[in-house]
Amino acid sequence: MNFLAHIYLSFDDEEISLGNFIADSIRGNRFSHFPERIQKGIILHRAIDTYTDAHPTHRRSSKRLHPTQGHYSRVVVDVFYDHFLAKNWEVYSKEDLRAYAEQFYKLLKDNYPILPEPTKHLMPYMIRDNWLYNYASIEGIDRVLNGLFRRTGKKSRMNKAVKDLEMHYDLFESEFTDFFEDLIIFSREKLNSLNKH
Repeated sequence: MNFLAHIYLSFDDEEISLGNFIADSIRGNRFSHFPERIQKGIILHRAIDTYTDAHPTHRRSSKRLHPTQGHYSRVVVDVFYDHFLAKNWEVYSKEDLRAYAEQFYKLLKDNYPILPEPTKHLMPYMIRDNWLYNYASIEGIDRVLNGLFRRTGKKSRMNKAVKDLEMHYDLFESEFTDFFEDLIIFSREKLNSLNKH
């Protein structure tokens, strides 16, 4: 899943949220220097990714994109799914999405010294363009996908992916809804298990 989903699936635990967010910037097992709950957030992130990649609904969404997006199709689906989470935010949270995003940006700023370098590099762009809030619009998702396109050295076709989203919009949204219900249950159970140890 992409940024918004990982933060949401930390269930309002700030340290878990931090770990869940920075996990992609951590190589292997090099995270023992972080506080224990941030470590648990990193472990939760990896469990979510493993579960997501194996889930038949996510695989179905990815397969639909394979002709146009190739091996980037799973990454694109993660971005699409964050769009549907943001768009339907009121279904999943009582908190306003803009306020939720601002609160998370403040958490990043407050913990800046301990963030990994790749996260420190990403953070100003994320905050400036308010990625978490702007996922809710097609235009926002298009900007994210174009950014990813540039990060691949323009070797992907992610800059064209919004066309796929618009072509199969209702189908992707239905798949997201079914999948995310399962993912919420999985993530709660995984976090409960981590909290017991």
